[in-house]
Amino acid sequence: MEAPWRQGGRGRGRARPGDGFAARAGAAARSPVPRARGGACATAAGSSGEAASELSSQKKFDEIKKANQAAAKKLVEDQFSSSSEEDDEDAEVKQGKILAKTFTIYTSQTDGDASELERTRQYVNEAFQSGAMTCLICIASVKRNQAVWSCCGCFCIFHLVCIQKWAKDSLFLVSSVTDDDFGKKDYPWPCPKCRFEYKRSETPSRYYCYCGKVENPTLDPWLVPHSCGQICEREFKPPCGHKCLLLCHPGPCPPCPKMVTTTCHCKKAKPVPQRCSAKEWSCRLLCGRTLLCGQHTCENPCHAGDCQPCPRVSKQRCICGRQTGERLCASPQWQCDQVCGKRLPCGNHTCEQVCHAGPCGDCPRSGKRSCPCGKSKFTLPCTEDVPTCGDSCDKVLECGIHKCSQRCHRGPCEICRQEVEKQCRCGKHTKRMPCHKPYLCETKCTKIRDCQKHQCRRKCCSGNCPPCDQVCGRTLGCRNHKCPSGCHRGSCNPCPETVDVKCNCGKTVIKVPCGRERTIKPPKCKQLCSRPPTCHHPTQEKHYCHFGRCPPCRQSCQKTLTCGHLCPVSCHDEALVKQTGSHQSAGPWEQPSEPAFIQTALPCPPCEVPIPVECLGQHEVSPLPCHSANPYSCKRFCGQLLACQNHTCMKECHHVTKLNSSADGKKAGPECSQCEEECTKPRPPGCPHRCVLPCHPGDCPSCLQMLKIKCHCKLSILYIECLKLTSADLKEKELLISCKNQCPKELPCGHRCKEVCHSGSCPLNCSQKVKLRCLCKRLKKEIQCSKIQEGRVSLECDALCKEMKRKASEIKEAEAKAAIEEEKRRQQAELEAFENRLKGRRKNKRRKDEVEVEQSPWQKYKNLIMLPMFGVAVVMVAWLMVYND
Repeated sequence: MEAPWRQGGRGRGRARPGDGFAARAGAAARSPVPRARGGACATAAGSSGEAASELSSQKKFDEIKKANQAAAKKLVEDQFSSSSEEDDEDAEVKQGKILAKTFTIYTSQTDGDASELERTRQYVNEAFQSGAMTCLICIASVKRNQAVWSCCGCFCIFHLVCIQKWAKDSLFLVSSVTDDDFGKKDYPWPCPKCRFEYKRSETPSRYYCYCGKVENPTLDPWLVPHSCGQICEREFKPPCGHKCLLLCHPGPCPPCPKMVTTTCHCKKAKPVPQRCSAKEWSCRLLCGRTLLCGQHTCENPCHAGDCQPCPRVSKQRCICGRQTGERLCASPQWQCDQVCGKRLPCGNHTCEQVCHAGPCGDCPRSGKRSCPCGKSKFTLPCTEDVPTCGDSCDKVLECGIHKCSQRCHRGPCEICRQEVEKQCRCGKHTKRMPCHKPYLCETKCTKIRDCQKHQCRRKCCSGNCPPCDQVCGRTLGCRNHKCPSGCHRGSCNPCPETVDVKCNCGKTVIKVPCGRERTIKPPKCKQLCSRPPTCHHPTQEKHYCHFGRCPPCRQSCQKTLTCGHLCPVSCHDEALVKQTGSHQSAGPWEQPSEPAFIQTALPCPPCEVPIPVECLGQHEVSPLPCHSANPYSCKRFCGQLLACQNHTCMKECHHVTKLNSSADGKKAGPECSQCEEECTKPRPPGCPHRCVLPCHPGDCPSCLQMLKIKCHCKLSILYIECLKLTSADLKEKELLISCKNQCPKELPCGHRCKEVCHSGSCPLNCSQKVKLRCLCKRLKKEIQCSKIQEGRVSLECDALCKEMKRKASEIKEAEAKAAIEEEKRRQQAELEAFENRLKGRRKNKRRKDEVEVEQSPWQKYKNLIMLPMFGVAVVMVAWLMVYND
């Protein structure tokens, strides 16, 4: 079966309005229920006696007809209201919002810089694209609602069930190579893509989100698929102490965006703020650190890690000090190729070591030496060789079983030539042969290799059969290729081949795993569509390469209208119009026809080009559509200046006839109204009277009425002509309003103002004489009031005043002392009288020294003990008396 995009418009959503849509609408309209009931109604209609049944059937038919029409209308709206490109645009908008929400916290730390998010953005985009996320084990799409597992090495996503089966099969294959250690060792299992190894205990058993916080994350259309929506908070790699700020996301975490203050590698520059992911920085200054040679300093710019070896060359002596050569400072110690040659302590031999430091040591031939077989030891001078001992050698030969049978000898031993009973490698045959020769029989191994299909067939196999070397050759899941791997058990690896999936024009190609080309969507091509236009425009509107019909033309029509303008609306040469036919149904059960749409050219609408048109009163110029551009009323007031030259016409905007005699363009015409208002021109300052004339042009006449006003002191009423008062200046007004009498106002000192009736505040220079006294009121003097108010004059007491004041104070003190003495005598008399009254009431009371004596327990509780005993005795006596009676 071909993919929908390969069917040339015959796939889902690609049918023409005349064939596929009609077929679907007809299928929706045709239902087995109406046909079944149609036969019953036909029978009922044939019988004339069942009118009620016919009405009921007609009602049901109308309901079914409405339902079919509604279904057809919905199909029409779904078919023609939106296109696949619009759906793609909506998906892109939604995807963009989710991406922006996922990266918000990260970009807020980087001031909107998202350059480090490209790799993560690629993984997130693949999570949204249909068919982009493919499980490499089962070669099927990873859907939103399926449990998945993500590799921590390559971040590839697999189905949880598939990776569990993969891990189980891998562990079985590895552990079953030998029967001895089957199931005993903890073998790892690899990722199907990157071969990153996991332990047996790390086999996934539960479905988690990308960050591993939430188990079985719920499906949310506004989150990245398989995401929990929480902040990732995984440790950055390499670890820096911070955590990932993105929302739960697929793929690797971006570099750390945090700002940290760090210094350069050489620690010379001042600390500067840097991104945590790029906190290692160089100041580009010379390093200056002392190199290992101890003589030179590092001349490289500021760098990380240890300094490079010193690149300079200097003359250095060898270890023995015989030769001098130019050597790198990084390796000052070197050996020459001369033999030492110094005389050893024995005096017979020389040192055979090549250039060395320190003493040569003892002669290697001095002391006790062993014979070649090591059984005998001799103490000989260093000038003599050690003789052989004559005993058997007895060294273990290369076979590891037998010993050398020769006498003690120098040099290596011979090969083992003894004949032994040898068993072949497979253990089925034995044979006598020299010990140094291996024995392999001709029997072929019949064990099944690890592929569980073929025999080993190796000669004399030890049981550890090698892996099968034949090619698997099974057809892979793509159904196009065969497995090129060696013969194996279990399912084959995914097909390593890739297939190109092209767009309609073939310029955009994506590579998909072999076998997915039938179900994956074609790529979105950014090349422009090259099809010729189908409307009157010479070129079609630019749009991207696509399958199926081109979208409707959205260019402006630009046809010339009758008014001369160009039609500005969108192209309407291929408008879809619903065809309304006059077909009458032959019977109540006739199937309703599907709504048909025809593609036809619509006439251009009325011209809407704005034309500037002036209103009737020439107040404004408004743009009106070309088809209705006529003079109009703007609904404002006319505003033309009337004959009074003070008011304007208050009629609604109307046509005004211009008079030839009027030079002013805004003068009222015969159509304007007449002024009937009173004169409202402003009067001279101070005149409260109105103009006696009606509204008139020019200045008003002078006012001749009398004004009744009060004088400055508000005591007299004056009558003055309005013209004199309004035309006088300030001095003249001051004289006109004054009553010529003395001012009645009182000064702050309490005297009356001496000035004539005046305006404003009274002067403060009071000239009236007042008496001034000293503090003791004995001396007095007459002085002008204004001087006292100013505080310039004062009257001081003389010596007589002070003497009189002293005598008066002495008299007051004597009177005060006499009063105190009199008060004391009075209080003493009252006290004596009170004591005399109390003498008759007192009684002689003896004073006793009271000593508290502590009572004994018997004195405290004798009453409590004696009373009950007394009661018991009385009861006993009474009982004896009664008993005796």
